[in-house]
Amino acid sequence: MASIDLNADLGEGDACDEALLQIVSSCNVACGGHAGDAESMMLTVRSAIANGVAVGAHPGYPDRRGFGRKSGFMTGDALYASLTEQVTELADIAAHLGARLAHVKPHGALYNDAVRDQALADIIARVTAEAPGEPAFVGMANTELEFAAERHGLVFIAEAFVDRAYEADGTLVPRSEPGAVHEALSVATTQAVRLAEDGEATARSGEIVNVRSDTLCIHGDTPGAAEKARAVRDVLESHGVAIRAYTQR
Repeated sequence: MASIDLNADLGEGDACDEALLQIVSSCNVACGGHAGDAESMMLTVRSAIANGVAVGAHPGYPDRRGFGRKSGFMTGDALYASLTEQVTELADIAAHLGARLAHVKPHGALYNDAVRDQALADIIARVTAEAPGEPAFVGMANTELEFAAERHGLVFIAEAFVDRAYEADGTLVPRSEPGAVHEALSVATTQAVRLAEDGEATARSGEIVNVRSDTLCIHGDTPGAAEKARAVRDVLESHGVAIRAYTQR
């Protein structure tokens, strides 16, 4: 039976986190960079454990005011130190509650910058390699994120997005542009099935794009996120695709 992971970015102050944790198989927990604090991490991890959801770190540029969405906010040793602090704090909280840090997925602008920036990708991969629990590294396939994972000997989990529009080169349409997020539920569910079954999506140009994925992301900060996630899970399961955390297979 075919299976795929379904993940969501949580602990960012959104009201639907608890509902999403009853649907997804993995979660990426904000750990104090762009959002989140010790209390929100504790609450999110505890709920993830109760729902059998794999726990991952979601570190970002330490830019709470801009929610980690300003490109090039920080680099070098300062970024390495910040990301290490973020990931280590979440890993310690997870361990205290009896969970292993299963993966690391960078947030927002850091993720998008590192897709094309080898130095940034290497910083994130290094932080991941040094984190407790031997976490996997989540990112877009065939980008600097995957290449950095290979260089650092990390398990790589290729990610695709059910509710984001793609460019013809396989990257995401920037959030600053119209149509970057699929608002229509039918579009998201159709894209989810195509990604899981065929490894492809239709770019905004109309071209067919090959998109390799081990996990599909539902953004928890979009309107109706829980309803969208439930619909995506239901349609995938109706097509015979089991929802299972990549790190729990």
